[in-house]
Amino acid sequence: MDSRLNVSDEKMKKALEFLQSDLSSVRAGRANPHVLDRIKVDYYGTPTPLQQVGNITVPEPRMLQIAPWDKSMIKDIEKAIMASDLGITPSNDGAVIRLIFPELTEERRKELAKDIKKKGEEAKVAVRNIRRDGNDAFKKLSKTEVSEDEIKDLTDELQKMTDKYIKDIDALVDEKAKEIMKV
Repeated sequence: MDSRLNVSDEKMKKALEFLQSDLSSVRAGRANPHVLDRIKVDYYGTPTPLQQVGNITVPEPRMLQIAPWDKSMIKDIEKAIMASDLGITPSNDGAVIRLIFPELTEERRKELAKDIKKKGEEAKVAVRNIRRDGNDAFKKLSKTEVSEDEIKDLTDELQKMTDKYIKDIDALVDEKAKEIMKV
């Protein structure tokens, strides 16, 4: 593969990975430890990822349990969860924090599915912008460096790459939407 295509491929891969991590944080009515990935706790003055201050387990399908390694962190962890956009109120028994995920209503499922499709569209736009930038770079190559046929080949190759990533994005979005809509 041409090194000029490698740059575009890397950028498209990053767009797909970003979408995957974004979709993993969408809660589907079941407990998924990844919904806590973006939450940072103030740990002695340093914003620290929640996974690094305690053990996160899934004792029941709709419950997450956080056992902080330092029991004095319970209030800080609860505060961080309340400040996040998770929408779940934590409860604790002095040793562990429990997050109980309510069953999603049909209306909320449809709303989440719409959100997922929007995130998918944003990822597709990012991939198309990368394609456009690549095509612009190919057109700027001087005629002495490469022939018009080579530029056409590079452009065709970039289009195939774009189509592949768009197909992957659609598959990811469809899979997550089905997961959300499943009761």
